[in-house]
Amino acid sequence: MHRKPLNDKARHRFFFWPVLIIFLIVGTATGHADEKMTIGPLEEIILLPWQIRLLARIDTGAYTSSLDARRLRIQDNVARFRLREEYGDIELKLPVIEWRPFLSSESHELRPVVEMEICLGPKRLRTQVSLNDRSRVSYPFLVGRKVLKEGRFIVDVSQKKRVPPACVKVKR
Repeated sequence: MHRKPLNDKARHRFFFWPVLIIFLIVGTATGHADEKMTIGPLEEIILLPWQIRLLARIDTGAYTSSLDARRLRIQDNVARFRLREEYGDIELKLPVIEWRPFLSSESHELRPVVEMEICLGPKRLRTQVSLNDRSRVSYPFLVGRKVLKEGRFIVDVSQKKRVPPACVKVKR
């Protein structure tokens, strides 16, 4: 039995499709979960589930994230506070999970820590956030190293607002 040699078109189909299928299967199986995402020193975030957009400073020197909490009151282990006027002067209420000491260039103080979910780029991250009056600083939210590590982010200081928040809205 004599076989006819493959022409270029048939050879292309014979080799191309199996290679493409293997590439897609291997690429999907390995995924991109280990890839790190580059962000700048200033990024917009969303506080979830409230859908409040804030400009955040990325701070690789701080371990814990921090939120500007105006008129902060703690009662029955629940923190009640307001956001800045430009962010709606909205009152938020969250349970205090712990009190943690913080050392700044100006003081040493105990701050309440709450847990909240934020959206940074395409990633939804649940994290601990200290509450304090940040009225003397430009940005109402500070993203600390813990979020950067959990979200697998790399900071490129030469870029700003590199990854707009793109998390899917939560249905309430």
